Amino acid sequence: MLAKPLGMSRFTLLLAAYFVLVINIPLAARLVTILQHTEGLSLGMVLSLPLFFGSVFYLLFSVWTFRYLARPFAVVLLLASSLVSYAMYYYGTVFDMDMIRNLVETNPGEARAYLNVNLALWWLFTGVVPAIIFAVLPLRSQSLTRELGSKLFSMTLAVVVVLGIAALYYKDYASLGRNNHELNKLIIPTHYLYSAGKFVSRTYLAPPRAHQALGEDALVADREHTRKKRLTVLVLGETARARNFELNGYPRPTNAFTRDLGLVSFRRVSSCGTATAVSVPCLFSRLDRSDYDPALAKTQDNLLDVMQHAGIQVRWLENDGGCKGVCTRVPTKAFEPHQGEPFCEGEYCQDEVLLGGLEAQLAALEQEDTLIVLHLAGSHGPTYNQRYPEAFRRFTPDCPRSDIQNCSDLQIVNSYDNTLYYDDYVMSRVIAQLAEQTQWQTSLLYVSDHGESLGENGMYLHGMPYALAPDEQTQVPMLLWMSAEFSSTQGYDGGCVAQVAAQANLSHDNVFDTMLGLMRVQTGIYRPQQDMLNPCRQAALVAQADRSPGASPALDGNRS
Repeated sequence: MLAKPLGMSRFTLLLAAYFVLVINIPLAARLVTILQHTEGLSLGMVLSLPLFFGSVFYLLFSVWTFRYLARPFAVVLLLASSLVSYAMYYYGTVFDMDMIRNLVETNPGEARAYLNVNLALWWLFTGVVPAIIFAVLPLRSQSLTRELGSKLFSMTLAVVVVLGIAALYYKDYASLGRNNHELNKLIIPTHYLYSAGKFVSRTYLAPPRAHQALGEDALVADREHTRKKRLTVLVLGETARARNFELNGYPRPTNAFTRDLGLVSFRRVSSCGTATAVSVPCLFSRLDRSDYDPALAKTQDNLLDVMQHAGIQVRWLENDGGCKGVCTRVPTKAFEPHQGEPFCEGEYCQDEVLLGGLEAQLAALEQEDTLIVLHLAGSHGPTYNQRYPEAFRRFTPDCPRSDIQNCSDLQIVNSYDNTLYYDDYVMSRVIAQLAEQTQWQTSLLYVSDHGESLGENGMYLHGMPYALAPDEQTQVPMLLWMSAEFSSTQGYDGGCVAQVAAQANLSHDNVFDTMLGLMRVQTGIYRPQQDMLNPCRQAALVAQADRSPGASPALDGNRS
């Protein structure tokens, strides 16, 4: 305990110094790496960095460190910033607005997966203990006038320091910032507080918008024709990355159960975001990634609504803690551990629970065109080992803990590949169920919401800002299976589809229109250029016309 009470200026200075020296360890580590590979920077500039950041923090904190507000401000800021520092240092997480959204929408089971001894000790020693110290530091009682005068003098001195450093080393600082745009996103607490404020403003404080109906003109183009009804299952994967799929050339048998089932793998597919809270609503939205606005998407009809406008039955089976608002207007069955379902215990339900749910849905279906969405728990980390049963522990040794940074690279990859291996089994069972539905024309499209980093370049998990995210987080698998009857009736030539899969650069933006094309939905909002299968459908029409020169090609309900 300090013998003499502190004035507010010294209290603020101590808080600023602690943030520079301890809380911003992730920023310091990144700066060390950058400076080691940067030539031409002066020694004075390097030595000025702690002083520069300390002065800036002092200025920012001074706005809040007044009398009765100082201690609560310091305590809350330290407790929150310590957790942010841990995630940034060990996982390479960046807390932009999308990450804040992801945190807000994370369910309790997922949140508990991140709890471990390593996190507890970090938070205790860098957050809780310092917070207690700042909470009990004796503060000198001053008149408001004297306090304001002292604060004004100290803030002026801090401004002089910042301006002096800028005058001496402006070119060095400008070069450092210009060549390393990510640095401002690593500064704690400024960036995560700014992102949180931006999220609150856009999510909760923005004026409400009227709901916008889309595709109300939708109809199934050949509804009046006598035919078997279509049944398509859209499997929404979780955290699966393209490079670890055997069907994409990965040397491990992660697709051991489906590789001989006639699946087509689309090799180059980009996600809309790097976290579920963004990617799932974006994938089902009419908006593209380039113009995606979460608030706008939330107040518009999505793909499922358009399908229902067309008279197609839509069902959603949920095993990943929520559909992020996409299934709000759709009959939904969510599987929770406490419901006593098979394959449900502890914090999670294994994805096999969806097989029973799908079987029940198929048994209850009416003879109408139908779309069923299966939302997998998939490969969500960091507790990969809890996403697959012991019987599917194919690759060993795996990582049996949530603080995956303390496992070897091999253990992490083994655990992750086991999740893919297990879900491949689930996929094979889904296809088997569809193949048995001979009274339907059946198909399946699988696509993951985003990818995952497994330690490459010091990054783990996902959620990086898209502009900074590595391919591991943005390149996702997309697979297509069609029954022989579905393929022949729809006119899809296997060679054409395989060519598109191997050569086309695709993204989540293609899913909306591709699904409309698969289900033969005709609507004014359909964009044929975004339907990745439309070229094959059009080629089939041309081939049909060539074979029957005296007849006109059959009208494709989605033909542009």
